This record gives sequence, C-alpha cells and structure tokens, in this order.
Amino acid sequence: MKKNLFEIGAKFEDGWSSDNRVKKELKAKEIKEPKSHRLYFAKERRRGKIVTIIKPFFLDNKELKALLKKLKSTLSSGGTIKSDAIELQGEVEAKAKEVLTKEGFRFK
Repeated sequence: MKKNLFEIGAKFEDGWSSDNRVKKELKAKEIKEPKSHRLYFAKERRRGKIVTIIKPFFLDNKELKALLKKLKSTLSSGGTIKSDAIELQGEVEAKAKEVLTKEGFRFK
C-alpha cells in the first residue's frame, strides 16, 4: 500500500506548498539614479475608469513612496504602487510627465 502524499502534518520537502497564496520572493532590483530611468506610460480601463500606469521604476521603496506622494498631491488624484510601477487614477499622462521631468526622469 502506498503512503498518502497529503496527510495532516505532512512535510512538503519536494517543493510542494500547502498554501498557494504564498508570494514568491522577488529578485533584488538594482537602484538607479532618476536620469538613468527610461519610463513609459500605459493606460488601462478598469471598471469603466481610466488608470495611468508609469513603469519601470528602479528606486528604493522609501523613495518610490515619496515620489508617489508628490505625484498624488500635485495631480490631485489617487494612486498606488504595484511592484515596479506607479498607478494613478485618471488620464493624467501629460501632467505626470511634467512633474517627473522636473524630478530628472527620462522617457522612451
């Protein structure tokens, strides 16, 4: 008779995970100066509203949060950070490009 693979208290030594919601560790990203960034914009429609996505950022988490805060207050819109991208509510590409250019970022 074969041993049950999944039992209460089973050890998952062969790479199996009991929780499929565990996030995989992200590779460490290199941190670059703003002038060496090559950012681009993307727009998506979510639930009938437009979201402006700016990526890829190679900044420290603390610096990225500070940049998001500055963008949100300057543009008077909401936003969030998702991995290496900033998502802003609304169609704010022109204004965001203006603010980021003043900060020293470059675009494709």
